[in-house]
Amino acid sequence: MIKVLDGVRVLEHGTFITGPAASMLLADLGADVVKVELPGTGDPFRAFKGGLYSPHYQTVNRNKRSVTLNTKQAADLEKFDTLVKDADVYIQNFRPGFAETIGCGVDRLRGINPRLVYCGISGFGSSGPAAHRPAYDSVAQAASAFLGLLVNPASPRVTGPAIADLVTGFYAAYGILGALYERERTGVARTVELSMFEAMTHFNLDAFQHLFSANEVMGPFSRPSVSQSYVFACKDAKWLALHMSSPEKFWQGLANAMEKPDLFQDERFASRQARIANQETLIEVMQPIFAARDRAEWCRRLDANDVPHSPMYTTAEVPEDAQARHLQLFVETEHPVVGTFRTVRSPVSFDGQRPLEVTAPPVLGEHNEELAHGWKPRGTPVKETSK
Repeated sequence: MIKVLDGVRVLEHGTFITGPAASMLLADLGADVVKVELPGTGDPFRAFKGGLYSPHYQTVNRNKRSVTLNTKQAADLEKFDTLVKDADVYIQNFRPGFAETIGCGVDRLRGINPRLVYCGISGFGSSGPAAHRPAYDSVAQAASAFLGLLVNPASPRVTGPAIADLVTGFYAAYGILGALYERERTGVARTVELSMFEAMTHFNLDAFQHLFSANEVMGPFSRPSVSQSYVFACKDAKWLALHMSSPEKFWQGLANAMEKPDLFQDERFASRQARIANQETLIEVMQPIFAARDRAEWCRRLDANDVPHSPMYTTAEVPEDAQARHLQLFVETEHPVVGTFRTVRSPVSFDGQRPLEVTAPPVLGEHNEELAHGWKPRGTPVKETSK
């Protein structure tokens, strides 16, 4: 495994998803990440399914070390400051103003370490009329107009994973990497700030560009109609996805696979614009066709005709996929306390080397002794004190 961020030290004071996700992305690239948690309880995400090692916590906390410190206590603040002194990056995702109350504001930490890249993640920004508001994933999705592109008006309910949380973590890591690059060139350490609202609004850029360029307010079916995306249930009750886009060769391949060579000569479906205008009708035509055969047969037919498609897998099916196995997409390791930890590896390879090594998320305070007297490399032996 090539660790392109080997030697970069990251101090993460994160909870739930945004801050932990940002530091995990850096850890996946080889950074040494130390997660600071409250004694006894730790990151609240630890206990989302009982205990202190929930699947939620495991998702964004691999490849890290954990220390327990309450920086409101003088002794713990002193230990924290020792870590700050040798850190390259500090990440927090507290509500605006809270970091200062626990001794972790940017001015204080920069006073300890002028080279520290400080990253503060918030819900709506550090100032302005909405800065005080609490924010979680669905709130940020809604505020950025992204949620309106996911909710089916006929059955309005929130669906899908925590997109806003994870996207904000990606943007935070992106900003941190830029700041680290500048610091190495100029010696200037920046303060990186972003909010979930800003991150999701940028992530929703396509919808805003349609508004500004064409005065079009996009809805949940706007892009699937333009891109000609479909999902169909097959005979065996398994699902299949198609993304046809515009090249005519794909449509002819689909017609051949369906054994309906003349279907797209119908004037309702004969051109891209016609298919967009009549997508609902085309769906009604194709549904019973796909319902007549099992998914595996459809995949064979579509592959033979070079049609863009995929089984609409459940998470339980992806690890068994032949391409996933070939790419070694799922990796595992052993932890002395929690046992086998299995996860999805980082998708980024360098010089053909896949990142197959992973360290299981730490148990609460697992590295307290290892880091009791300051920053030491992972795995540094702990010296026994004389009795």
